[in-house]
Amino acid sequence: MDLFKKINQNMGGPIGQHQKWSHGYFSYPRLEGEIAPHMIFNGKKHLVWSLNNYLGLANHPEVRQADAQAATDYGMAYPMGARMMSGNTIHHEELENSLAEFVGKPAAYLLNYGYQGMVSIIDALVDRKDVIVYDAESHACIIDGVRLHIGKRFVYKHNDIDSFEKQLEHAQRVVEQTGGGILVITEGVFGMSGAQGKLKEIIELKEKYTFRLLVDDAHGFGTMGIKGSGTHEAQGCVDGVDLYFGTFAKSMAGIGAFIAADTEIINYLRYNMRSQTFAKALPIPMVLGLKKRFELLRSNPQLREKLWTVARALQNGLVAQGFDIGVTNSMVTPVFLKGDLTEATSLTTELREKHGIFCSIVVYPVIPKGLIMLRLIPTALHTLEDVQQTLDAFNAVSARLMEGHYKMVAA
Repeated sequence: MDLFKKINQNMGGPIGQHQKWSHGYFSYPRLEGEIAPHMIFNGKKHLVWSLNNYLGLANHPEVRQADAQAATDYGMAYPMGARMMSGNTIHHEELENSLAEFVGKPAAYLLNYGYQGMVSIIDALVDRKDVIVYDAESHACIIDGVRLHIGKRFVYKHNDIDSFEKQLEHAQRVVEQTGGGILVITEGVFGMSGAQGKLKEIIELKEKYTFRLLVDDAHGFGTMGIKGSGTHEAQGCVDGVDLYFGTFAKSMAGIGAFIAADTEIINYLRYNMRSQTFAKALPIPMVLGLKKRFELLRSNPQLREKLWTVARALQNGLVAQGFDIGVTNSMVTPVFLKGDLTEATSLTTELREKHGIFCSIVVYPVIPKGLIMLRLIPTALHTLEDVQQTLDAFNAVSARLMEGHYKMVAA
């Protein structure tokens, strides 16, 4: 069969199969205007709950000034080349040192992208003799990294410590034969459910088993803990996390990521992560912009406090009105409703067109059939008035969903 003919017949799976009717509205929507809680979608102003701009730094005036000044001073090309060859600067190193200290590790290494970075970290850490044990609801970047592993891998039920220990036992038997090691991977905050990973419980099992723990804390970095240094800080288990991964795309409203660990492990990754070794370094305007964002993150705890004020008001309000928000214990706020794909799209359309509420919609295969998940991401820039508007809108569409209105619309 012709390769392109095969592609055209299935479009790559469940998501791609819907692209003809969903593109531009449910998938690849265009949000226009200043990055803020209120933006323009489909020609109308909407209250937006789907931007990972947790601390509101995307359009902070000091951030905008730092970005613009760095681009003026250096241009977007500097430094030229990969960091190993000709693309290293004192600013890259200073940011790494500051990040390492903040998250409680001896050293850190900058990564050009979060997704690519996680895939490359996993690829560099393990070989065919090693075993990976990972959470069933891990982010796609972890899943893709695990797919590259040519050794054994075992998946445990989401946040289920009994299941985790059973998979550890399997892994232990394998490495006793191969002479390899065990890498455990979980998340600090799971980006869909909002649940924190059970880091403390996982770490406690180090007393019985020998393994190293890699934590993807993309949503926890900058938002969790007294200082905002991450979920491991919030749970009081900084030392037990062997490799800490954070991204700049969430709380710092930038691009890129970092990995923090003991110095010898960071040195190993620095020389063995192919996606970084053979890639151009982060441009200096991005690095200087990240330094400013990080400075604001550390020196303005009120931003994190405002984020949590909004998140708690939103979540408490939803629960008080009978909505199911799952097991979230972070700022990520899922709302679960019962319905099929047709009802999900009709409900979401009404939220947007009638109530001016823009949030992400999640359906099967990401979650089980028969469920609709509306995912809300609060930020430090949202207001309590925004929360009330959203609660009113959700009450309205939920009532119409239970009355069967959205099935009637489809019919």
